[in-house]
Amino acid sequence: MSDFSHVDESGAVRMVDVGDKVLSRRRAVARATVRMAPETARGLRELPKGDALATAQVAGIMAAKRTADLIPLCHPLPLTVVRVSLDVGESEVSITATSETTAQTGVEMEALVAASVAALTVYDMAKAVDKGMSITDVVLVEKTKEAV
Repeated sequence: MSDFSHVDESGAVRMVDVGDKVLSRRRAVARATVRMAPETARGLRELPKGDALATAQVAGIMAAKRTADLIPLCHPLPLTVVRVSLDVGESEVSITATSETTAQTGVEMEALVAASVAALTVYDMAKAVDKGMSITDVVLVEKTKEAV
């Protein structure tokens, strides 16, 4: 059990104590993919500015800022930047979310939540035209920590 950071020696869940850690500049990048029919992807590409993709981008940013409210044992972090980009391919939307902070703990959950919620928003916006969509490959692709 001791290998799980959010579980104590007795097996009870706990919030990790980061009080003794020094502040570090931290960055995380996560990705998610929404797979869909080519017609759906084409429809998303043809929407005007301010469309479903912009909505998904803002939803991802907002979600990153609320990660500690959604994931019970996450520390609330002072995010210095959150970026969410969406790229519509032939039959998918690829989402990349980047989060950064200067704090005592990592920022990967914020990047993962941003990518996930952006993907869910794309799904929500397109579900009326494509019942076969799937959200796949939600993954942390990079995590860095630098001394300040």
